[in-house]
Amino acid sequence: PQIVVSVYGPDFFGNDVVRGYGAVHIPFTPGRHTRTIAMFVPESTSRLQKFTSWFTGRRPEFTDPKVVAQGEGREVTRVRSQGFVTISFNVV
Repeated sequence: PQIVVSVYGPDFFGNDVVRGYGAVHIPFTPGRHTRTIAMFVPESTSRLQKFTSWFTGRRPEFTDPKVVAQGEGREVTRVRSQGFVTISFNVV
């Protein structure tokens, strides 16, 4: 099993935009586990799309969270690294 994290936040115009996506496998062994998730955000492929998304306030984002959890189809997606999120699990 995996946990998929989607982080949203306001942009310059006050619109909620995606700040990053990430996924990590949930550990099976009992105890306290800490995992650091590398976050990434999709990018536009052309300068015109970048300008249009900036002008309208609509940045590219994934519509299906399965894209983040699976590796299939991600090799053709342009993404940019966007920091890290640390998550703690308490497994019984």
